Amino acid sequence: MSSMFGKPRAGGERPPQSPLAECNVAILGCQGAGKSALTVKFLTKRFISEYDPNLEDTYASEELVDQQPVLLKVMDTADQDGPGNCERYLRWASAFLVVYSIDDRKSFEGCQRYLEVLALHARGCQRRCPVLLLGNKLDMEQYRQVPAAEGMSLASRFRCLFYEVSACQDFAGVQHVFHEAVREVRRQAERNLPVRPLFITEERPCPPVALPAHHGLASCTFNTLSTVNYKEIPSVAQAKLVTVKSSRAQSKRKAPTLTLLKGFKIF
Repeated sequence: MSSMFGKPRAGGERPPQSPLAECNVAILGCQGAGKSALTVKFLTKRFISEYDPNLEDTYASEELVDQQPVLLKVMDTADQDGPGNCERYLRWASAFLVVYSIDDRKSFEGCQRYLEVLALHARGCQRRCPVLLLGNKLDMEQYRQVPAAEGMSLASRFRCLFYEVSACQDFAGVQHVFHEAVREVRRQAERNLPVRPLFITEERPCPPVALPAHHGLASCTFNTLSTVNYKEIPSVAQAKLVTVKSSRAQSKRKAPTLTLLKGFKIF
């Protein structure tokens, strides 16, 4: 089941032939790490205290990241015993958030298994999706079991970004992580673009030139330097960059209630 949380933007109606660019983010991690809390915090700015950890769902929200609109889809996964049936999100996601709780070392150790699965998948399909390692529950600092240095070391080992946030208190930090995932997807897409040379050169030697004899001087022959012939490469078709804006006409409509969303209890 997919839920849509609309965030109308200023501007005219978006033309139907110019849909928003999409970014699919899957949130992975052991039970109790706060994946659902992070998802709902990002979508509603609210914190949840009760939810069903066995339910999995996908949500969507229109976001503006660096002045560029994007339809951000978030899959809140519910693996029971670590990364088992991974195909559902490995093929779907364009970026991954791997979450652990800083006050639970077992959840941190479980993150390593997810990172290993993602690294193996990237080698197998030759497609590298951005991965962000996220230490949650920063508000539980007094009960910390995983130092930030260990999180940074694990992230460095798997070449992914590292953040620590609090789904309970820090909406700005949570939003930054999701937006950074979008930025990483865009950067990866730019790195994968083929480089098109404007010109190639061909060096061709000139034929010998013979000078006529004048006033009794003997004729002579000399070779000129090679000339360079520039040939333009045919242009490659490129996708147009389209900036789209949605309407504020629906801005006064109330957002859908989340009381029954995955059994969440909203505060």
